Amino acid sequence: MKLYALVMLGGAMGSALRLATSTWCEAKWGAAFPWGTFAVNVIGSFLIGLVIVLTEDVASASMQTLARALLITGFLGGFTTFSAFSLQTLALYESGNFPAMAANIIGSVVVCLGAVWLGSQVGHLVLPRP
Repeated sequence: MKLYALVMLGGAMGSALRLATSTWCEAKWGAAFPWGTFAVNVIGSFLIGLVIVLTEDVASASMQTLARALLITGFLGGFTTFSAFSLQTLALYESGNFPAMAANIIGSVVVCLGAVWLGSQVGHLVLPRP
């Protein structure tokens, strides 16, 4: 039961931060391109790479499971949003904005993959392996 409570707590915090981030991005850069979704997916990709490395060598498997449930499944699961990415990409397609659609698809995949790699590298700098 503790595991589910941690996932719910993390998910609530991540979802609230996603809304705040998306709202801020839209206010700053407008709604013509889904900058908020793009930002949370890049930030979330970086953080998942970082968290996976930082939780590799925790004291026990049980603590690792709880930490990852809270941070990865809960917080980052609530913070990032592939379904919003898909819906916004479809909207760009349906509006005929093919350059923005292509930029969103390519940018999200390439930049998020780069971000998860960068996060894992930062994690290795923080916790170097012997």
